[in-house]
Amino acid sequence: MKKIYSLIAIAMLSVTSAIAQRYMTEQFTSVNVQTDVTYGVNATVLYYSQLGQAVPEGLKMDVYSPAGDTETNRPVILYFHTGNFLPFPQNQGAGGTRTDSTIVEICTRLAKLGYVVASCDYRLGWNPIAATQEERVNTLINAAYRGVQDCRTAVRFFRKTAAEDGNPFGIDPTRVAVWGQGTGGYISFAVTGIDAYTDLLLPKFTTSAGIPMVLDFVNGDINGTSVGVNPLNGDTLCYANHVGYSSDVSVALNMGGACGDISWIDSNDNPMISFQVPSDPFAPYYYGMVIVPGLNLPVVEVSGSYDVQMAMSQYGNNGIFELAEGYLPGQPYTDAANTTNNGFHGLFPLERPTGMEADTAPWEWWDTATNPNSANGLAINPDMSAAKGMAYCDSIVGYSVPRIACAMNLNTSPCYIGIDENEEVSFNVFPNPANESFAIRASERVSAVRVFDAMGRVVYNSNTTNQEVVFVDSSNWSAGMYTVEIHTSNNAVARKKMLKN
Repeated sequence: MKKIYSLIAIAMLSVTSAIAQRYMTEQFTSVNVQTDVTYGVNATVLYYSQLGQAVPEGLKMDVYSPAGDTETNRPVILYFHTGNFLPFPQNQGAGGTRTDSTIVEICTRLAKLGYVVASCDYRLGWNPIAATQEERVNTLINAAYRGVQDCRTAVRFFRKTAAEDGNPFGIDPTRVAVWGQGTGGYISFAVTGIDAYTDLLLPKFTTSAGIPMVLDFVNGDINGTSVGVNPLNGDTLCYANHVGYSSDVSVALNMGGACGDISWIDSNDNPMISFQVPSDPFAPYYYGMVIVPGLNLPVVEVSGSYDVQMAMSQYGNNGIFELAEGYLPGQPYTDAANTTNNGFHGLFPLERPTGMEADTAPWEWWDTATNPNSANGLAINPDMSAAKGMAYCDSIVGYSVPRIACAMNLNTSPCYIGIDENEEVSFNVFPNPANESFAIRASERVSAVRVFDAMGRVVYNSNTTNQEVVFVDSSNWSAGMYTVEIHTSNNAVARKKMLKN
């Protein structure tokens, strides 16, 4: 813990010396919380063994917003809690509700930055103690599928309220992020990766009889915008919610989850940030088997945070995060992550010391006197405390903030692209002033870059492979003013001044 606590001290010094900017540093001292907001209704199988059918369930969330804020066009972050797709306390874990200590803490911090944040429930129910592994896989992939539908339903709910209800939450419907903790991390990975129903048609998600475990006409489509009915008994398993609105998100975050299959990750995916304990015995950090905690029953092989972030890097999906490096309040956390993330931008491995390898969620804490599953939690997190949990929240939020802002292209982010009506294309140079290198991020794909010194001489001339983000080595340039010129794939040309220290 020494490294984590020392990071906090460094970060506090950095924050106090930084210029306060909305979404980057705390702007508000308190938040408002609207509880039990219904964002949709869908069919739950949680009571199937007693009722013999799925029944409609209201999907609830708590909405955090900055107290006293006058802004009415704010990005939204949807937070999905942990819990093993089972209700608390039956899940035997120390957490699993939308009011867990970690969730309240992080949602409050994000709202104080200026975001609207929703802590969302989702439908639960699967059979982790099924007699066969096939049944465990079948019920789990269906639970995850419902979680994806519910997450996308929440995204559309906010867009619908902005379009039809006078925007009561004061949100920017073009900027939505998904944040998943534990089981919620499985949801955020799947929301990022599952682009079509056919992504689910994999051998490991197919029964021994050759039938897909998820059937879209039975379970509803991947967004939860169609009715799904079991043809054998007429049971409705999915109701359509907020049809006609986009389910897309700008960026997703994962804390301790895994991806159902690495084939879900492709070049079309939004950026992803991941936090995971590499020694996690239940959700693999690389490729491995999901294990039922406590029972050690195998479920299904999945890809963990390392493998997902490696794939995201290979596809170039996380290139935007490199522009966030060098941002002062978040830099200590970036430095800590970069010592162990193998250069994969957006990956923060949270190493635990020898003897604490099973501490898979060091960011969690709870009241030992009132939590019925406290003993189970302490078995894997024996040094649990509010101070420890908040220290990890410092690292997680500190690392995430500049990257979320960059992915959403917020105007206070270190990589914001503004709109200049005098240019055919807009772009940003970061950092400016530059030191050893700088990055160019453009609103269109860049095909060539030229840089001129103050005398008009070309000091840099390079063609690119039509990238939106280009990195330039300026280590050998003299200090002074330069002009950066970009050419785009659409034959547009734009120029911007840059100072070299």
